[in-house]
Amino acid sequence: MKLVRKNIEKDNAGQVTLVPEEPEDMWHTYNLVQVGDSLRASTIRKVQTESSTGSVGSNRVRTTLTLCVEAIDFDSQACQLRVKGTNIQENEYVKMGAYHTIELEPNRQFTLAKKQWDSVVLERIEQACDPAWSADVAAVVMQEGLAHICLVTPSMTLTRAKVEVNIPRKRKGNCSQHDRALERFYEQVIQAIQRHIHFDVVKCVLVASPGFVREQFCDYMFQQAVKTDNKLLLENRSKFLQVHASSGHKYSLKEALCDPTVASRLSDTKAAGEVKALDDFYKMLQHEPDRAFYGLKQVEKANEAMAIDTLLISDELFRHQDVATRSRYVRLVDSVKENAGTVRIFSSLHVSGEQLSQLTGVAAILRFPVPELSDQEDDSSSEED
Repeated sequence: MKLVRKNIEKDNAGQVTLVPEEPEDMWHTYNLVQVGDSLRASTIRKVQTESSTGSVGSNRVRTTLTLCVEAIDFDSQACQLRVKGTNIQENEYVKMGAYHTIELEPNRQFTLAKKQWDSVVLERIEQACDPAWSADVAAVVMQEGLAHICLVTPSMTLTRAKVEVNIPRKRKGNCSQHDRALERFYEQVIQAIQRHIHFDVVKCVLVASPGFVREQFCDYMFQQAVKTDNKLLLENRSKFLQVHASSGHKYSLKEALCDPTVASRLSDTKAAGEVKALDDFYKMLQHEPDRAFYGLKQVEKANEAMAIDTLLISDELFRHQDVATRSRYVRLVDSVKENAGTVRIFSSLHVSGEQLSQLTGVAAILRFPVPELSDQEDDSSSEED
């Protein structure tokens, strides 16, 4: 997704102009557009014309309309989005108040205006427009003295950093200069990894090189991480995967990605994180039910006790027609983040999202047991019986 313009006032009213660039962007757009918004985009309208002789004909003309959104229809198979509404701006072909349906298309810009931009919608725009957030896979392609840190998205590979250090050759009886330069090179690569790779998004980091460079680098990196108690690297150690590449240049990444072990490891990486979070919830529900809640009321009460460690919530809840209900979910997400909790927004197009929807679409793993809440849950369920 490409952000062309963003103009949002202090009261959170305003508009953004976006260009969807790939099929997944249509899904993001579907989650941005809500009933009551105004949408301005190019569209085709069938217009009746009358000639000087009185005969009536019809032509299809391309024009730009601004609609007040009344209905949104998304075809997940074709990734097509249709928005129906009434025209709210003067146009030579369409009367004010007339109904029209705009079909939003990839690579054609649109402008979306809202009276209230909430944090969840703004974060979705940020993630959709920043390739770093859509990149499931990162790669470090290296040789002695040269490294490229790359992000791999479904549609492109982006070089985020290039590290070059001149490394002197080993001399007979004196390797100190070579070893010092190599350490300096490794340190710069480690800093670039920490600066440019979002470990909460990236599920796999490929370390590719000729010879033994990758093994020596990974050994050094994790030895240093243990010495300095670098939790970021230590907690994500399992994400690093060593593979062969012919050089440290970016083009060698293709060889690494074609490796069969890599291909199997990378299959559906984005969904894998959601599946694990849901699996953790089910395990907690089974073994420690006082630390696993679902249903909006119970989760809100757990949040009031500042007990939520991980919030699992379906993106379809933010498409709720009722503004007050939608705002309630947004407030819950904001509050959990303020209390240093983790928020995982599940895609309702994934199997894990469908499973979460069966649990009301919102669930939480708690930091500590809250038995009084589960007692209330039992009482309420017995009352319903």
